[in-house]
Amino acid sequence: MELGRRLPLALALLGALALPACGGGSSNEASSDTTTAETTSLDANGCRAMEVPQGAQKTEAKPKKALDPAKTYDVVMHTNCGDFTIRLNLKTAPTTSASFASLVQKEFFDGTVFHRIVPGFVIQGGDPTGTGSGGPGYSTVDKPPASTTYTHGVVAMAKTGAEAPGTSGSQFFVVTAPDAQLPPDYAVLGKVVKGLDTVDLIGQLGDPSSGGQGIPIEVVVIEKATLTAN
Repeated sequence: MELGRRLPLALALLGALALPACGGGSSNEASSDTTTAETTSLDANGCRAMEVPQGAQKTEAKPKKALDPAKTYDVVMHTNCGDFTIRLNLKTAPTTSASFASLVQKEFFDGTVFHRIVPGFVIQGGDPTGTGSGGPGYSTVDKPPASTTYTHGVVAMAKTGAEAPGTSGSQFFVVTAPDAQLPPDYAVLGKVVKGLDTVDLIGQLGDPSSGGQGIPIEVVVIEKATLTAN
């Protein structure tokens, strides 16, 4: 889900984190081919220029199997602006983590974009349609503790304002502010443990004049997401 559609800058900003309907989304008629044209050279922002992937709603089965609490699960997001690694937090969000891991294994995030980039606040992705309204067709709930804070590098799940605290679909956000000052409403998926510089680079690629809408000024694509367990 999305943070909220656009949180207010912390409210628009706040609202933005709420995703537009977890997983609902209309079934957009589009090709399943998510390959993109790219160049091998880096642009002024340190990214490989890419075309906007053609998005389409996807529907997946809700996973029933929990992740092994004795293992450490990392998800690497390979983007055209560099890679970053998310360590899943099975303690704060066991159901959400299992869902996210399942979606990674199903290549759900491959070829999707960061559709919302609010400089100094968050970067948001995980929507297969690229519009801010898509999801996997199901939701999970891991209500975060009242003491939860959303600081630099924290990865949490977006939701609509109408959904219960801790509700998640596929849309996630990474905090680029020292403290986003959000209420404890968003399931904490984990934290970036490697490549935070890549996250911060991506975090600069939003139009500051668009406020909480976070309109990207450059196409940032998750080319491949991979899962490892140790």
